[in-house]
Amino acid sequence: MSPDLLDGVALVTGGGRGIGASIARELADAGMRVAVAGRTNEQVEAVAWEIGGLALVGDVSERAEVESWVRHTETELGPIDLLVANAGIGNQEGPTWEVPVEAWWRVLEVNVLGVHLSCRSVIPAMLERGRGRIVITGSGAAYLPGTRQTAYPASKAAVCRYGETLAAELAGRIPVFFFSPGLVRTEMTEEYGDSAPWTPPELAPRLVRVLASGRADALAGRYLHAEHDDIEDLIARAQAIVADDLNAIRLRR
Repeated sequence: MSPDLLDGVALVTGGGRGIGASIARELADAGMRVAVAGRTNEQVEAVAWEIGGLALVGDVSERAEVESWVRHTETELGPIDLLVANAGIGNQEGPTWEVPVEAWWRVLEVNVLGVHLSCRSVIPAMLERGRGRIVITGSGAAYLPGTRQTAYPASKAAVCRYGETLAAELAGRIPVFFFSPGLVRTEMTEEYGDSAPWTPPELAPRLVRVLASGRADALAGRYLHAEHDDIEDLIARAQAIVADDLNAIRLRR
């Protein structure tokens, strides 16, 4: 089957490197006009230049800067049809009780508050136009055992729950998705080394492309994994998945 061809405007936060940059490239390849937002000017400019997009530099945890991104995108490219809330940073360095409070909290500011600010900045106009989609980058760290640091898993657990409940709040109006990209080799994960079970880097961008197409809207609010889920199979089984409350992070007793 041919890849989904898209149109409209996408805003990708954390788009200057890693998974966000790959998503920005994929959406541009699909036909979207893409605004690339991030903290590092050189990285953001390079990706935006490569895809013929719009470069936006700033801090995703600052409300004024995120709102400026949205205004600038809509002025230069047009109304935002897709938000990919992808910006995130890694775990703290050192034991939880020894990490400076500001450093620990910074992970939550970027990974959780940044997602919220991005979403709340685009939702009103999406509701007014009657169209739009939101995709949030989560992580298996939200529920997988084994980690011994607190900031990153706590932030991703919050983000996944945020995505699920926001999808319920906007049901029938704006589809909201959250997904795990798997263990993709980036600057943030390089420390795991060559023996780690790396996820092919193209899988997350391909998943976002499908989500942007509208074909998976029935799966809004469901936990999706770029490597372990076959999105086409999930689309085909969407009615049963929703009815049986599958692809959800739940406590089972």
